[in-house]
Amino acid sequence: MAIAKNVKTALASSSMIRKMFEEGAALKKLHGADGVFDFSLGNPDVEPPAAFHRTLLELATEDARGSHGYMPNAGYADVREAVAAKAAREQCAPVSGSHIVMSVGAAGGLNSALKAVLDPGDEVIVCKPYFMEYRSYVANHGGKVVEVDALEDFDLNVAGIKAALGERSAAVLINSPNNPTGRVYGAQTLEALAGVLAEHGRKSGRWPYLIADEPYREIVFGGKLVPPVLSVYKNSIVVTSYSKCLSLAGERIGYIAVSPDADEPLELLNALIYATRVLGYVNAPALMQRCVARLTDVSVDASVYERRRDAFKEALDGAGIAYAEPEGAFYVFARVPHKGAGDGDDLAFSEHLKKHLILGVPGSGFGKKGWMRFAYCVREELIRASAGAFKKAVAGWV
Repeated sequence: MAIAKNVKTALASSSMIRKMFEEGAALKKLHGADGVFDFSLGNPDVEPPAAFHRTLLELATEDARGSHGYMPNAGYADVREAVAAKAAREQCAPVSGSHIVMSVGAAGGLNSALKAVLDPGDEVIVCKPYFMEYRSYVANHGGKVVEVDALEDFDLNVAGIKAALGERSAAVLINSPNNPTGRVYGAQTLEALAGVLAEHGRKSGRWPYLIADEPYREIVFGGKLVPPVLSVYKNSIVVTSYSKCLSLAGERIGYIAVSPDADEPLELLNALIYATRVLGYVNAPALMQRCVARLTDVSVDASVYERRRDAFKEALDGAGIAYAEPEGAFYVFARVPHKGAGDGDDLAFSEHLKKHLILGVPGSGFGKKGWMRFAYCVREELIRASAGAFKKAVAGWV
């Protein structure tokens, strides 16, 4: 029996990130883990805070009756209240537990949100470069991604988004701090976007949702702050996870927060809860829900990633490779050096870097040719050791 045609097509163009990760594993078998400069996968390597380990042990020891059974699909009521207090602080909005749905990571939350708001043929606008799994998430629910080029500095292209809005526009999906660029969208940019969406809503009668994917919110540098979304635009949804801020990527725990001012918020929340159930998540993991509820003021030390960012910048500067200044997350988006006329070929440069045992992800994997994404969630020593390899690679390229 043949597999589904759409899945077969998707497999043929499967994630470049995973492809590079798998190639890295093969190279490490040949050269050893310390002999390969693998910057392909955004897998946080900073250990979870000590408070997480203590909390996990306490909860496992308590092991109260029924603590591993079903709960309401939206999550435990007390957990939702604790998470809502955190979301209210971050979003400058009166978020309560009734506005929260616990999710199976940000990916699960985004799929639940998109299922809740998309009809077949509806459109979701994204600024590229963007995390390309969004395309699959939207397609999962019959939608279509509409791409808009980001500005030259990788800020949101509000004018481009305005031009892309149409009668089938169901949502605008943003990601700040951004993967792959590390860009943090400023308050004025978000306010301008909110104004554009509100104007479209008043004129067309259909108010697009603003969906903010925020798993890197707490990993920002130089005193930078990620502005709130829920208090800026009424029909907004924030999806986030603890994969990065607590280094719990494998535990698949996150949440969805809905603006209290949304049109018919109860209907939207019921749709999110329904989607969580029928997509097969049923509910977020019980033990992890109880853990994160006790850790709303805890995060990994972002200064570790900031030092690594600075080390990576030094390596790229030494090799003469230009890049966008990362303001958050743990990625640097670097321009492929020109080789003759025109923009650099990111696919060819990726293959060239592998000869020097450097692994990054071609920008084509994020919808932006001529660039490379490097993830610096690796040991600082490895980053500094890569400087010579980068120099040799560029010397052999140009």
